[in-house]
Amino acid sequence: MTRNLIKAAAAAVLALSCAACTENKGTGIELLPEEAFAKTVDGKNVAIYTLTNSTTGMTAQLTNYGARLVQLWVPSTDGFKDVVWGYDSIDAYLNAGDKYSGPVVGRYGNRIKDGKFTLDGKEYQLTVNENGNQLHGGAGGFSTKVWDAEQFTDADGNPAVKMTLVSEDGEEGYPGKLTISVTYTLKPANELVIDYTATTDAPTVLNPTSHVYYNLHGTSSKSTDSHLMTIYADSFTLTDSELIPTGEIAPVEGTPMDFRTATAIGARIDTPDYEPLAIGKGYDHNWVLNKHFLVQSKQNDALKDGAYMAAQVYEPSTGIVMTVYTDQPGLQFYAGQGMDGKEIGKRGEIHNVRSGIALEAQNFPDAPNHENFPSSVLRPGETYTQHTIYTFAVK
Repeated sequence: MTRNLIKAAAAAVLALSCAACTENKGTGIELLPEEAFAKTVDGKNVAIYTLTNSTTGMTAQLTNYGARLVQLWVPSTDGFKDVVWGYDSIDAYLNAGDKYSGPVVGRYGNRIKDGKFTLDGKEYQLTVNENGNQLHGGAGGFSTKVWDAEQFTDADGNPAVKMTLVSEDGEEGYPGKLTISVTYTLKPANELVIDYTATTDAPTVLNPTSHVYYNLHGTSSKSTDSHLMTIYADSFTLTDSELIPTGEIAPVEGTPMDFRTATAIGARIDTPDYEPLAIGKGYDHNWVLNKHFLVQSKQNDALKDGAYMAAQVYEPSTGIVMTVYTDQPGLQFYAGQGMDGKEIGKRGEIHNVRSGIALEAQNFPDAPNHENFPSSVLRPGETYTQHTIYTFAVK
């Protein structure tokens, strides 16, 4: 059977298995319908937005509930694959056990110890939602909000959608009225570009990040343990038993945290008696990107639009290569060990254990409480920016 016939057969099978979807004929891409996301949440209208690039047909679908990436169809050796873990309707997202599938999280992505920090001599008590600490901005953080959305074409003719949110002073305990915008753009070279800007009317801390679960098999029924991972980092931040950084930056050399050369995610994830992995029950750590120390190597000299190469992931069975570029100092890698195999996602697929990885470009966890970590303070008159790119190729 020729490759074209294989692609056509695969597309037909996918179409039959996704009655709630509509197929882009000839591609196998299944679009989630607008009506599946048409709902009013907290008095604001939720919708879904579709972006398709001008070259390969790479397609993203996003919803303004949590400024969330819902689908991302990219080329593989066997047609298009949706490499994003998630659900097929707004109701499924609202009722999901995992609230962090695909959104922008904040104000502070990752963890803040005891939900406390001191800024300009004043201590702030945030809401807590994980073991007495705050995780991803609290239970009512960015991921739970309906953002204002504007779909447009940028000056270069690329499809884009801009999501904007106003976070009021005191929300989840954070000081200052914060206005944040996140713009997703699809570019011709199969690049998903995520740009953030934010301003505040009072001193605050900020660390938003994209919390997408990726699976380069194109299905959550297969483990991501087979993905070959490279992270361009010589060190990582050690944590205590609650995954809060101790402040120590430790070398990866000689440990299961060393991904400086491509290594299968599952190769060392169950290494016995290695405390950092035992604490997280797998990978759930922040790597200190070499860019932060201005350490250059042949692997991470690559610069794309002001962002350095942070990581690369390759799945041999589909040929998909995902490369992450960012201007942030850290990258949180989570290997999906908390997935329980009980929830049903898009196309009726089970969200099995370790069936999605998160690669979160960010400042360091708990940075407001560690003077040796990069500052996360944003003041009036300043503009926060972040530039992160996820690129896709076929090997």
